[in-house]
Amino acid sequence: MTMREQHKNYLAKMGIQTWSSRAPASIAIAETPTSLGISANISHWDDLKQQVSSCQLCPLAQTRIQAVFGVGNERAKLMIIGEAPGFYEDQQGEPFVGRAGQLLNQMLRAIGLNREEVFIANVLKCRPPENRDPLPQEIRTCTQYLTQQIQYIKPTLIVAVGRIAGQYLLGTSLSMRELRKQPHDYQGIPLMITYHPAYLLRSPKDKMAAYQDLLKVKAHLQVRWV
Repeated sequence: MTMREQHKNYLAKMGIQTWSSRAPASIAIAETPTSLGISANISHWDDLKQQVSSCQLCPLAQTRIQAVFGVGNERAKLMIIGEAPGFYEDQQGEPFVGRAGQLLNQMLRAIGLNREEVFIANVLKCRPPENRDPLPQEIRTCTQYLTQQIQYIKPTLIVAVGRIAGQYLLGTSLSMRELRKQPHDYQGIPLMITYHPAYLLRSPKDKMAAYQDLLKVKAHLQVRWV
């Protein structure tokens, strides 16, 4: 199968029609991010995993089945950050599983990546009841773990999927439309924001816009990996 055929195949699996030419221009974004300056080692990472799995710092610990630490390459160039675990994530202890996880996998493949090459995490490590939006106090309490993950991994690029993840990382209340308009920065690390796969399942009309975001991600990584 040629690269062009693979490209069309991934778009088809994402539910995007390919009968017309819609390829956006590639965009190279930002310079080399500055290191967050924290030296970490494997024992620190394992300790952090243990802290998350046994965390009792907020009431979500009483309603979760298990905490969801994150999954993927601990030295990934790309880190994907979502909002919070859902029902299936709570059951399996892994972020982005079920239909949303399958779509995320297809989105990654569309730009030549797989799940094992990136690191995937959430702002919250425990599922809010009924998948409601995280409360401000829950975010304030829980995100120390995400901060430590970012400091350890030192990604070249962060991609926030969904409005809440983007708003948290930027400390803003901007809408998704505003968040997507331009690249951002999180403590010296380039940050891009796109739609959450669960949202795309509900609103497939926005899949092409999400794919355009992915092309920007691909262009940035190609520049950084040359």
